[in-house]
Amino acid sequence: MATQRESPGDLSRLEREALAGELLGAELEVVRAPGVRGRVRGTIVDESLSTFVVRVPGRARPLRLPKAGLEGTVVLPLGEIPLRGDPLRVRPEDRTKRLLAGGPRRFR
Repeated sequence: MATQRESPGDLSRLEREALAGELLGAELEVVRAPGVRGRVRGTIVDESLSTFVVRVPGRARPLRLPKAGLEGTVVLPLGEIPLRGDPLRVRPEDRTKRLLAGGPRRFR
């Protein structure tokens, strides 16, 4: 499941369904994000329209990562799924509609 793809639109139906679900509590590994050097591993503890808040072991405070430009992987019950933050720049409550139902701003 950890294969790299050219665009998020290449995700399988199962992977889109997994990303449409709850991401809070999921393990996240960020390979690249604006303003962050190196890799970041942690647990997603909060999500907003444009950010993920990640609890990183060894840090006193959670790290706020912008979704724009973020690349990495997220571990969900389905397995490890490639993650790009740009297409997920929607309110968490709207993500299901946009990923599965093809809402106004489709997941491309």
